[in-house]
Amino acid sequence: MGAPPFETPVTPQAAPTIPVRSSDLLAHGAAAVDAVALERRHGNTDLFAILDLLDLAGPFQLESPWELRDQTGRHLIHAGGFAASPFGEAYPPLVEFARSYLSDTRQLGFPHQTASEWRAALDAALVALLASVAPSHADSEVFLSNSGAEAVEAAMKLALAYRPKARRFVNFAGAYHGKTLGALALTSSDVYQGPFRPLRETITLPYGDEDALAGALGKDADDIAAIVVEPVLGEGGVVPPPPGFLRRLGELAASHGVPVIADEVQTGLGRAGHWFASVADGLEPDIVTLAKPLGGGLLPVGATIARREIFKAMLPGTASRRHSSTFGGGSFASAVALRSLELLVDERLDLRAQELGKRGLERMRDAVERFPHLFAEARGAGMLMAFTLRPIVGFPVPGVPADDVQAVTSLLALRQLHEAGVHACFSLRGNYILRFTPPLNMPQALFDEMFDRVDAFAEANPRSLKLLQRFGLPRLMRLLKVAYG
Repeated sequence: MGAPPFETPVTPQAAPTIPVRSSDLLAHGAAAVDAVALERRHGNTDLFAILDLLDLAGPFQLESPWELRDQTGRHLIHAGGFAASPFGEAYPPLVEFARSYLSDTRQLGFPHQTASEWRAALDAALVALLASVAPSHADSEVFLSNSGAEAVEAAMKLALAYRPKARRFVNFAGAYHGKTLGALALTSSDVYQGPFRPLRETITLPYGDEDALAGALGKDADDIAAIVVEPVLGEGGVVPPPPGFLRRLGELAASHGVPVIADEVQTGLGRAGHWFASVADGLEPDIVTLAKPLGGGLLPVGATIARREIFKAMLPGTASRRHSSTFGGGSFASAVALRSLELLVDERLDLRAQELGKRGLERMRDAVERFPHLFAEARGAGMLMAFTLRPIVGFPVPGVPADDVQAVTSLLALRQLHEAGVHACFSLRGNYILRFTPPLNMPQALFDEMFDRVDAFAEANPRSLKLLQRFGLPRLMRLLKVAYG
């Protein structure tokens, strides 16, 4: 008789090869690998092809928490990071804390089905911070996750459970809430939504239009699970609402019994000059989403804070298993988030964002006056700032949609600003936008130098057409071929 199947000899295979070892990266850094080549081969290929053509692909090395060096050795002041780096990169007090945690704690890394001192402390800190400006949230509850999009997904589920007969959400044109399927329904963009429709039905209103909101609530309140609003449109180009709009939004929502979700992923925790920009503008939301700065630039952490009655509607009794996250509320992430909150509060970075934000906006408005053929407008909310740019061409480009001409304008400006020594943000939703999200604790001298470099960028490119001329037609054609086929 032959051997049973489970006793059949197996010929050992050679161990798979790992192309780049962690030890090589630690020892040699960027010199150990051609990062751009591997990203273009195995990562988001076309994105990195575009960045490579623009000389923006990196990798970048740290000079300080607020300064970088690109692959050519160029010194850059760091105003990028999409608001996720409140202290810059590898801020020593946070890094030292993380090292202490990893060497000293014996807490379970992922404390499923059990209490966690780090998660509990973070939950309590988040509620205390919100209640310090919105006292009605003193007994609110927290769900921890790993990103802003996850925080929005949790907020949507909370609202749907709280209003089980309602199926739709009110959102606003120009908003950005994420790209997971639920959050994507709130991010009204043909580019993002097109291939993935149908999505959850929304009522999309003009941002800041009180009459449109009143009309929608008057007609459809019973079918609206929640109103979802950014206190300032971030990716949409740093667009603040009209004065009094958020307060009136809260009043209208309350009169119809509709909850309000404030998406504070980008504006919250000091970036816009307040702990919660929605509350500072007169709105006391029922649900708040947080992420970006919560991880201190070290780890991804998201949080959804909701009033107790809303939280309990989704997670009562044994139904508390309705929503969960394997990695959300992990001990290391919770510890880093707690320390990040402490640093933000102890250093009063909300007030510093107000002070430096005003200083920066004055410099930006002065630049708009001096370079009207490059800049159309300057906007800011604390340390969330943006220029709107003049288009590189004032006529339609055959075969290229108007929105994409806008995107190319922003990309070419980002490239030339990089040449001038400033690393800034591309706005995913904004038209002709050049956005700045510098660390909230950037030294003032470096902050002022950043705007000196912005001035130098504008002096070298006094008209937006100059951005195109400097890039060159051959490279532009290669860029368009990658971008649009």
